[in-house]
Amino acid sequence: MGSADFILMINFVVAGLLAAAFMAIAVYDTGRVSARWLAFSYLLGMAYFAIEFSIPAFADARLPVVAAFAVLFGATVAFNGGLAHKYDVRPPWAPMLCFLVVASVAVYLVQDLPRQSLTRMMAYQLPYATMQFAALGIVLSSRQRLARLDHVLALVLGASAVQFASKPLIAGALGGWGANPQAYVQTAYALVSQSLGTVFGLALALLALAVLVRDALNEATSKSETDALSRLLNRRGFERHADLAMRDAVRRGVPVALVIADLDYFKSINDSYGHACGDRVIESFASFLREAAAEHHVAGRIGGEEFAIILPGTNLAAARLFAEGARNAFGALPIEGLPADHRCSASFGVAELAADEGFADLLRRADGALYEAKNAGRDCVRVSGALRRRQTPTIFNGKG
Repeated sequence: MGSADFILMINFVVAGLLAAAFMAIAVYDTGRVSARWLAFSYLLGMAYFAIEFSIPAFADARLPVVAAFAVLFGATVAFNGGLAHKYDVRPPWAPMLCFLVVASVAVYLVQDLPRQSLTRMMAYQLPYATMQFAALGIVLSSRQRLARLDHVLALVLGASAVQFASKPLIAGALGGWGANPQAYVQTAYALVSQSLGTVFGLALALLALAVLVRDALNEATSKSETDALSRLLNRRGFERHADLAMRDAVRRGVPVALVIADLDYFKSINDSYGHACGDRVIESFASFLREAAAEHHVAGRIGGEEFAIILPGTNLAAARLFAEGARNAFGALPIEGLPADHRCSASFGVAELAADEGFADLLRRADGALYEAKNAGRDCVRVSGALRRRQTPTIFNGKG
C-alpha cells in the first residue's frame, strides 16, 4: 500500500467521523438544517474516497473517475447548501446542480485527451475551485453579523479554492498525475494532492463544526438569559450585558445612564382582573420598551414588575427625557383585557454613571431614585445625581 492509499484510508475514516459529528448536532437540534446538509456532505466524501481507492481495480477507469468526480462535486454542493442554511442565504441549488451535470460531462469528455493535458487537469480541478469560491460568496453575502470565526472560515474557503485552481500547475511541477488512473495513487502528485485535500477539508470541516457549536452555545446562553414572558433579558442576563455595555462606554469615554421602571399598582391589577391580564400588562410594557430602545441599548425584566434599560452614550438629562417619554407613552397605551378607561402607569428612577463607580453602585442609585418616585405618588420620574452616589439609598422591593 502506497502513501497516497494510506492517506485515502485516513480521509475515509475522518470523513466518517465528521459526518457523525454533524449528525450529532442535527439530532441535538432538529431545527438546524445546516448540520444535516453538512453531515450528508461528508457521507458523500466517504463515498468519494471509497471510489478513489477502488479505481486501480478497474481495467477501464473512465466511469469510476467520472463517478468519483461527480460524488466529490456533490459533496461540495451539499456543503454549500449547509453553509447557505447556516448563513441565512437562499441555497443556489439549481445553478449548483446544473454545474455538477455540466462539469461531470466535461470530465467524461476530456478522458480522451492526453493524460498530462493541462485542459484535462483544469476540467477536473477548476469546478471544485469554483464551488469553493461560491461557498466564500455565500458566507460573505450573509445578512448576519459575521464574527472572527466566520471570517476565518471565509479565508480558508478562499485558500482552498486557490489550491484547487493551482493543482494542474502542481501536477506539472511534480511530473504529472500518472500514466493512467490506476497509476495515479503511486505518483508524488497524488501524495501532495491528497495531503492538501486532507488539510483543507479538515480545516473547513472543523471551522464549520466550530461555527455550529458556537451558535448552539450562543442560543443556549440566550435562552438561559431571556425572560419567557417579556422576551427581554432576565436579571442575570441584564446584569451581564449591561455591565459589558457600561465598560465599553467607559472605554470610549462616553456617558452611560440607567433607567429603572416599576409598574404601579400591579398587584391590584392581578387581584382585580386576574393574572392573565397582569401578564398582558407586562408583555405590553416589554414590547413598548423593545420598540423604544435603540440597538445599542440593553433592556431587561429584573423583577416581577420591574424593568431596567441601560443607555450607553446618554447623559442624565437625556435619560430623564427618555424616561418621561416612556412614562407618558405607556400611560396612554390601552391594554387588552382591561376596561377601556383604565390606564396603567409606571414609576421611573434614573441615574448616570459617575467617575470611579461600578455597575452595582449605579444600579443602587437608580433603584433609590425609583423608591423616591414611588414615595412621591408614583407615575413620575426621579433622578439620582452623581454627587449623591456615595449615599446608600433604601432599596425598593418592587411590590407595586
